[in-house]
Amino acid sequence: MTDVPVGSSSWQKSSYCAQGEACVHVAAARTGAIELTESGDPTGAILRTTPTAWAALVRTLKEDHPHG
Repeated sequence: MTDVPVGSSSWQKSSYCAQGEACVHVAAARTGAIELTESGDPTGAILRTTPTAWAALVRTLKEDHPHG
């Protein structure tokens, strides 16, 4: 992937990314943390969280917006 910060593992773009620059990128850091950044400012802030908190957020989002 290009246009994402270096120093983390493989950055993955959100599957819900609209076309353009409004995307969230997620990576598993070497420290075990989960890192998030936005494509509009890839060298800007990186949000770090625990795998447990990230899983809880994803689970909640899926429950509130089921596919179907």
